[in-house]
Amino acid sequence: MMQGNLTALLVTSFIVLTVVLIGFIAGRDKSSRSSVEEWSVGGRKFGPLLVWLLVGADLYTAYTFLGLTSTAYTGGSLAFFAIPYTIIAFFISYFYLPKLWKVSKEFKFTTLADYAKGRFDSKFLSLLIAIVGVLMLIPYIDLQLAGIQDTLRVAGTGYINVQVVVIISFLLVALYTFFSGIKGPTYTAIIKDILIWVIMLFLVVSIPIIHFGGWGSMINKLVVESPELLTIPTTGPKGIPWFLTASLVSGLALFMWAHGATGVFTAKSADTLRKNAIYLPLYNIVLILVVFLGFAAFHVLPEGSDPRFALLNLIQVSYGGVIQGLAYATIALASLIPCSIMAIGASNLFANNIYRDFINPKVAPAKLTLITRSMVFVVIGLALVFGMLFPTALVSLQLLGVSGMVQIFPAIVFSLFWRKQTKEATVIGLLIGLIVTFTVSGTGMTFGIYEGFWGLLANVLVLVILNPIFVKRINGKTNPIMAQLFTK
Repeated sequence: MMQGNLTALLVTSFIVLTVVLIGFIAGRDKSSRSSVEEWSVGGRKFGPLLVWLLVGADLYTAYTFLGLTSTAYTGGSLAFFAIPYTIIAFFISYFYLPKLWKVSKEFKFTTLADYAKGRFDSKFLSLLIAIVGVLMLIPYIDLQLAGIQDTLRVAGTGYINVQVVVIISFLLVALYTFFSGIKGPTYTAIIKDILIWVIMLFLVVSIPIIHFGGWGSMINKLVVESPELLTIPTTGPKGIPWFLTASLVSGLALFMWAHGATGVFTAKSADTLRKNAIYLPLYNIVLILVVFLGFAAFHVLPEGSDPRFALLNLIQVSYGGVIQGLAYATIALASLIPCSIMAIGASNLFANNIYRDFINPKVAPAKLTLITRSMVFVVIGLALVFGMLFPTALVSLQLLGVSGMVQIFPAIVFSLFWRKQTKEATVIGLLIGLIVTFTVSGTGMTFGIYEGFWGLLANVLVLVILNPIFVKRINGKTNPIMAQLFTK
């Protein structure tokens, strides 16, 4: 690892600390902590622009940028799977998120597990979704930890103890999340997203000029010297079948994550979510170009460089301290702000759907709010410990997390449109989907297909085959949620 740049470290530290301070200021109004609904989803008052920035901050994380360049550096065009998967996610979200939002607002649901419990009259299904949501989210939070750790390691080598600074950073995020709730990451997301657009576009314009003389020269060099980077393999464990199924599964899973749902529930209207589905794909402009930075790093960095640091080292060899600092600050904020939203989502699931429903059903609203807020420290603490104990397992666990989270898609999305979907078939399908996913992953018998696809296929088949067996039990039965969903 090269010596860090003190100017870059100071600029990064100043911007990050300023943004954390803004996170605290965002929660100065006590109303932001007055209830679970206010703390976790901002009282459902956010308009299109705030929701666009929040969901963008939520979904486009440091792992997105560091991971994409790393994948492009080693696997070439496989990195482009991030483009179709988000388009799939936003396209289908146009049709189901407004319907989910309406019923959630009516019945004050703040998690997907809340909705499942109400829709199916099933605390067990709610518990299952909550457990899956929390367990799958811990490695994802860890990846945000890894993102800021890598950024600080490149910027601060020789000047700071990286692990100590990472722990302090995440404790500060936990504190402002506990204090401000969703308003903290929402208002800091404004700064983070502006930086992403400005800095990332600056990088993709200037780096090809600095190292190749322009985009045209860079593309020519890629075509002549490394054409394999520009094609998707037709054979092997990650070929076109993997690309297609990974895009589909990731797209279906995107808003099943607790933090994705949290961003959705902050909207003030169903129309806000429709507008978001139309405008969120604009972020893909940045993503497409960031993939090319991975290709640039392949030619600029010395052979044998660690792919994990491809983007960070490319920045390090391309710019002076101030530009480095701005770029590192952007990546650091893309770690810390999503971490805050993820912690809110996981805390909400635990407090509402595990503690309230199974441990203390008679808990007072004020106490439940405090417990929900306090769980932020537990979630982020677990992520810190887990990340330090198993640092090499994070990416594979997060990819497995996508495969796990997509298994709740039939329980949530199908049930918005399928009146006669039964809880028994839904629960069995979900369990079978999880078992198949983890079995395929553990044995490595994927046959070139994304493991989550096999789980989802089994899940849906079991649901469709078993549902007629149980459907007689719900004939003529209804509840307020079903009445709202299916009464014209």
